[in-house]
Amino acid sequence: MGNVTAQIGHTKYKTIVSNGEYSIVVDEPETAGGGNTGLKPHDLLLGSLASCTAITLRMYIDRKMWLVDDISVNTEMLKNETGVTLKLSLTFKGDLSEEQKTRLLQIANACPIHKILTGSINIETEINNIAL
Repeated sequence: MGNVTAQIGHTKYKTIVSNGEYSIVVDEPETAGGGNTGLKPHDLLLGSLASCTAITLRMYIDRKMWLVDDISVNTEMLKNETGVTLKLSLTFKGDLSEEQKTRLLQIANACPIHKILTGSINIETEINNIAL
């Protein structure tokens, strides 16, 4: 697995997220005091799940040589009294049987990010140093 860093300065709440090779901007909307210059943190989480699902589906479809031109994964986060539900909606541009669609639903639920989010997650936070 990789190492990703997030750095924020004094510009509310513009944060640069980088894996050392690529960077993206994460921010909050103006209504939350941010500059609305990038994805919100929740969007980034949903985007991670959506993109992993799409990539996993494309790999499977290509291996099976099924005729699918386009795959779209729409994600939505729903909060309720019992927690959070992440809802995915899959759209395929191509000719698929009901049996193929059923199999693709299984494949979508097996993407690595889906497995992480539905598994047991432990987060350990520490302070490494304080630079003055």
